[in-house]
Amino acid sequence: MSAPSHSPTSHLRTNTVIAAWACLVTGAGVILGVPGDPFALALGTPIAIAGVILLFIGLGMKTESSINPEKVAAWAPDAVPMPDAGRAMYRIDTSLDPPIRSSILCGRCGHLEWVDGSKPSSYDCVDCRTPLWIAEEE
Repeated sequence: MSAPSHSPTSHLRTNTVIAAWACLVTGAGVILGVPGDPFALALGTPIAIAGVILLFIGLGMKTESSINPEKVAAWAPDAVPMPDAGRAMYRIDTSLDPPIRSSILCGRCGHLEWVDGSKPSSYDCVDCRTPLWIAEEE
């Protein structure tokens, strides 16, 4: 299974708001750290103003809704064999949203099977005929 990929702009809103708060705190720290100093005022004011501008920009950004329901519904685990651990390994993934479906991956042969509903009480791999689990084992 591959790791989720994130585009470089996937956290742009969060990063902008964090940068805004950092500018506000830094600008205020410079201004208030050396009270009455014209150099501190000249340095801290633009930083604080930039923080306010970044805060408005960051809070005004549209939140990204990059989750595609069709793509999520079409997801399937990678059909690859799993290492042998003394007995047959398996993986079960059950969807939470209707239609409820479960994918069963046999670790011995790498066969992926879909069943309607949640996890069945017992299952034998249809490809290699290996019994994966029986309800009394769990």
